[in-house]
Amino acid sequence: MPALTRRRALTAAAALTAAAAAHTAVAPAASAADHQHHGSPEPFDEVYKGRRIQGRPGSMGGHHHGMGYAVLVDGVELHVMQNADGTWISVVSHYAPVPTPRAAARAAVDELQGARLVPFPAN
Repeated sequence: MPALTRRRALTAAAALTAAAAAHTAVAPAASAADHQHHGSPEPFDEVYKGRRIQGRPGSMGGHHHGMGYAVLVDGVELHVMQNADGTWISVVSHYAPVPTPRAAARAAVDELQGARLVPFPAN
């Protein structure tokens, strides 16, 4: 096995940097395919782990963040927000960004572990 030289280390670092840049350039295109109607995520209505989760563009009668996308868990609004990088967070899973509002709703159900979502008072 050849000895690690400065030249080999710099070449490896450059290759890793190029691979990371290529991955970053592809990621926005993939997330754009998940959007419709001027960048809004697709509506959804499903039962996940026994809980009904719904999402659609626009406010559902309450306060909303981001692109005006409303998410409900068992009929209670889950406050979601889209980050600058396109990921989504909710008040239940604030430190775990996910790629879509549907994923945010599922993460909230997982985090709630069967507990009821309590309405979050709007400012």
